[in-house]
Amino acid sequence: MISSKNKRLPRLFLIPVILAIVAFMVPYYAHAQNDTHENPMETHSTADTTILEEQAAPLENHAVDEAEQAATEEHSGEAESGHGGGVSKILFGLIIILVAAKIGGEIAERLHQPAVLGELMLGVILGNMILLNVNLFEFIKHEEIFTVLAEIGVIILLFEVGLETNLNEMLSVGTTAFLVAALGVITPFILGWGVAAIFLAHESMFVHIFIGATLCATSVGITARVIKDIKKMQTKEAKIILGAAVIDDIMGLVVLSIVTGLITAANTGTSIDSVGVLIIVLKAVGFITLAIVVGGKIMPRILTAALNLKAQGVLLIISLAGCFTLAALAEVIGLAAIVGAFAAGVIMEKVHYRAYVDRGEHDLEELIYPISTFLVPIFFVHMGIMVDLSTFGQVSVLAFAGILTVAAIVGKQACSLGILEKGLNRLSIGLGMIPRGEVGLIFAKIGHTLTIGGVAVVSNSTYSAVVIMVILTTLVTPPVLKPVMMKRSTEFYPEAS
Repeated sequence: MISSKNKRLPRLFLIPVILAIVAFMVPYYAHAQNDTHENPMETHSTADTTILEEQAAPLENHAVDEAEQAATEEHSGEAESGHGGGVSKILFGLIIILVAAKIGGEIAERLHQPAVLGELMLGVILGNMILLNVNLFEFIKHEEIFTVLAEIGVIILLFEVGLETNLNEMLSVGTTAFLVAALGVITPFILGWGVAAIFLAHESMFVHIFIGATLCATSVGITARVIKDIKKMQTKEAKIILGAAVIDDIMGLVVLSIVTGLITAANTGTSIDSVGVLIIVLKAVGFITLAIVVGGKIMPRILTAALNLKAQGVLLIISLAGCFTLAALAEVIGLAAIVGAFAAGVIMEKVHYRAYVDRGEHDLEELIYPISTFLVPIFFVHMGIMVDLSTFGQVSVLAFAGILTVAAIVGKQACSLGILEKGLNRLSIGLGMIPRGEVGLIFAKIGHTLTIGGVAVVSNSTYSAVVIMVILTTLVTPPVLKPVMMKRSTEFYPEAS
């Protein structure tokens, strides 16, 4: 009989083998970049030189239309860059991200930590190799396709979470989730406003209000991944956290919409009235309600009608189409796409597609799993890659970021006051609401682009402080949440022990 140690030994060789493969591809990729002029400045320089040469050359036909000539030049430029191996660069980036995700996840799990923490940390390392004069991975930050894939990844993750959420069970903790979310929005908002007023006393009141708004939202993606990794998705605490996080996200985006409206109005010299605020609130609350209620009635009919189709993958395509439709609609009306994705997962109850399973097709969760395995790690690694460690070099930024992080963490612990039932793990709920993640980064980015009188509402240093807060609240959650949920689950759920 083969011992467990011998079984583990081949697995340990995977890490150096994978690293060797990547190392082998590095010089190839660097050589390809040099040969194909992938540098944007070189591309622009070549294009400019070409245009100047064409302008200097004698024209045989002066009747050539200028628009047609410009179109021809543009087509030629695209054709020239098309031979530059753009696809190979994207593929190389995917190799880096996916391998880093698996290595990071493996290391984290061997240290008895959730895989998401390893994925984030490997992303941070890759994204800051430039500080060591290694710029091989910088293109990942600037290629929009990786950002898009990461956004799709978190949408798929929330769709999966929705699939595992029973609507009836979610409604059974609805009041509790609402109280948790309300306290998790109001308390951090007040604390953030206060901290900003102290540290940024020279800034306008709109800056203080906006900083408060950035502390409202919760990144359900981070917490959901941790809960999934430790297989506690069906606990009541998990249902409260996920339900509250979705409600929290809606409330946070309502606050953000109101604050953004106030700042925009102030910049134009006008003001937003109570009717405008009410419209924003109704739009946010109405979407999630209509998505679940109306979608819950329409989706079963669509699935029933599609039973007559003989093509393969009908269930998967219909489900993804519904997920992307609600995610897109949510974003169109000013909400986060993940809200729509979660709602799409909720309405896809197993009873609606049982006929597909009965005739031999895979369960929807099984169909989604390979897609999730590919896309979700891209989101977490990419989020780590976008972290800029050089912002930690400013003492003033660190001081503000440190106090702001404390306010962000303490503010979310007020969520536990919304737990009215006895016997529940209040600490895990408070900890699960801590991470700001991608939602906090989106808030910070919006504030960085808003202006009053031509001056950015959130300055570069303030933006750095907010980003540091987002990073710390995101990184601190997995290692502290996992042991709390694992330990407490045996106390409150004896059958799990």
